Amino acid sequence: MSSEEFSWVGSKEHYVDQIHLHKVEHVFIGRFGGNSSAGQYKNEDGCLIWVNRQEDWEFALLLDAHHTAESAEAIIDLFNQEKRDIKQLLAMQIVSQSFKKVEEKILTMFQSPEFLSLCQKVQGETACLIVVRRDKFIWWFSVGDCLLFLFHPELAALGQYQVNQRQFYEWIGQVNTFAQEVPCYSVGVRELRKGKNRLFLTTDGLVECPNKPFAHPKSTNESFDNKDDKDSLSSMLKTIRDNGVRDSTTIITWPVHVLNEVTRPSNQ
Repeated sequence: MSSEEFSWVGSKEHYVDQIHLHKVEHVFIGRFGGNSSAGQYKNEDGCLIWVNRQEDWEFALLLDAHHTAESAEAIIDLFNQEKRDIKQLLAMQIVSQSFKKVEEKILTMFQSPEFLSLCQKVQGETACLIVVRRDKFIWWFSVGDCLLFLFHPELAALGQYQVNQRQFYEWIGQVNTFAQEVPCYSVGVRELRKGKNRLFLTTDGLVECPNKPFAHPKSTNESFDNKDDKDSLSSMLKTIRDNGVRDSTTIITWPVHVLNEVTRPSNQ
C-alpha cells in the first residue's frame, strides 16, 4: 500500500484504551477504541483513505459497524478490489462528470449480486459514509448515522456545520438497504467556501460521549482554533476518553484551501 493510501478495520487493531493518530499526506485519522472500564472490549469501526495531490482529490470512507466488524471488512475489501476503476473516475477532467460516474459505480458495486450474497453471510451491519473532494466541491454518500461536518468561518457565523443528516435504521450488511425493493441512502454535492475549509468525518462515539463535550458541532469546530490538526485530534480523543466513553470513535479530517471565487449573493 502506497503512502497515499490507508485502510483499517477495528477487528485487526482495536485501540481499546488507546489513542492513535495516523496521517496520510495531509489527511489525519484519529482513533480511540473506547474505555475498557466502561465495558468496551472490541472495535467495529473501519476506514479507507486515498489521496492524490497531483490530481487534487481525496477519497474517504468511514464505517461504523455493530455486532461484528464483518460488514466493515466486506466493504473495505470491495473498495480495494475496485480501486483502480474508481481512481480512474476520480481523475476525469470534468468534476461534475467524475462525481456522477463515481456515484453510479458505487451504486453498482453495492447492488451487485456477488456483494449482496456476501452480505447475507456476514454477522451484523454497518453505517457507511463516503466523501470525495475535487477542486472546490465535495460529493458525499451516506447510509446510516456517521457524520460529516464542513467547518468554515462564513458558515459558522450562520450556525451551519453539518453536511449530512444522520439516518437511523439504515445499514449495509446482514440487514442491507440495498437488498430492499427501494434502497435508502443519501447523496449530495456541496461547494466549499473561499479560504480555509475543514472536512470532518466521525463515527457517533464522539457526539454521544457521556457529558456531551462534542454534542454540538460548534465545540468540535472550536477544537481546531490555534492548534494544528494533530494536537486538536489528540485533545478531542483525550476529552472523550476522560469522560468515560464506551463506544469507539474514528475521525477523518483534513483542510481544503480554496483560492477561486465561490457563489455569493447577487447584491454583494
